Amino acid sequence: MHAPLPRSFAALTGANLAAQSAEQLSLAAVPLVAVLVLGAGPGQIGLLAALQTLPFLLLSLPLGWMADRLPRRRLMVAAEVLRALSLLALLAAVLLDRLSVEGLALLGFLGAVGTVGFSVAAPALVPALVPRDALARANGRLELARSAAFAGGPALGGALVAWAGAPAAFVLAAVLSLAAVALLLRLVEPARPARPPRHPLREVQDGASFVWRDPLLRPMLLTGAAWNIAWFVLQAAYVPYAVRVLGLGADAVGLTLGAFGAGMVVGALLAPRVVAALPFGRAIQLGPLVSVLAAATMVATLFVPSGVLAASAFFLFGAGPIVWTITSTTLRQSLTPAAMLGRVGALFLTVNTGARPVGAALGGLVGAGWGEAACLWLALAGFVLQALLILGSQVGGLRRLPAAAG
Repeated sequence: MHAPLPRSFAALTGANLAAQSAEQLSLAAVPLVAVLVLGAGPGQIGLLAALQTLPFLLLSLPLGWMADRLPRRRLMVAAEVLRALSLLALLAAVLLDRLSVEGLALLGFLGAVGTVGFSVAAPALVPALVPRDALARANGRLELARSAAFAGGPALGGALVAWAGAPAAFVLAAVLSLAAVALLLRLVEPARPARPPRHPLREVQDGASFVWRDPLLRPMLLTGAAWNIAWFVLQAAYVPYAVRVLGLGADAVGLTLGAFGAGMVVGALLAPRVVAALPFGRAIQLGPLVSVLAAATMVATLFVPSGVLAASAFFLFGAGPIVWTITSTTLRQSLTPAAMLGRVGALFLTVNTGARPVGAALGGLVGAGWGEAACLWLALAGFVLQALLILGSQVGGLRRLPAAAG
């Protein structure tokens, strides 16, 4: 029987669930409002999506530096307050009939800044709140909350917009965001020793150099980049492929995509047993291997067109990589000095996010030139590459977490 995790971590878990749910609700509601209320087309929806992801590329590293210099709880509170204000501004725009695509894009950008601040500070805070031998369990709790929000948030957001209108979705998202703030205020962050001032760019460079020189962190960074490129190649092709080749309607396509969220929840629930049953390095490698199986299952639909097979592939894509996220985050936290956790985590976030438009563009080019089937094969090759990167590294030799970083 495991000892209960500290009360401050319970507050962080609750805040994470509330914040992630607010984000997923708004991500689902904003494009729906843009289409249904403003008549936005694909180009405008693309602009909204781009501006909601841009902060991850522009601000992850600066906010990671801030997470290493400022109290992390304070940074998370400020980030969540910013998200709540952006949601309340969206609500006011709807109620006052002052909506515009430009306004939605600007407020979506501000809300995403809050998401980035929360995303870099929370993992950096976990090692200060829980004992080292409980890191995997703590990360599993956080990922379970994220998985639940990912699985239920979009459906709830769409239902609220359809049944009760946009205000209901934005009210609930703002309430959840403010609830996250209230929970964060209950969290007690241990004091950190003061560090002499250095130029921010030098400190960011130190974090990047630390990752690149480390024989365990570097392959994890490269594996994550390859996975995201392959995933977004697949995402670029799947919906037209499902409709044109598999013959699925809109509702069936939605069900297959929803299997991804279900897989995330199941994977997060099973992760503690996986970590207990396998040497730690093998548990980390399991997620990339399951991704290869998932991609092969999707390719199998070229020979046996089936929505069930496609849904099974998405389920595996959710279940395996969530185990990777939990175990690789735990290893990263263990290897990284406490004073560098924010910058190192921000580098991983920046690289993973930066890989996504590369994959989407590659998928679009290949799909336009050779068809959706070529994208499925290309995605499979990408997932094989990411598995080879981690299988060929020293990670697999870890039987347990390495010695704690200084």
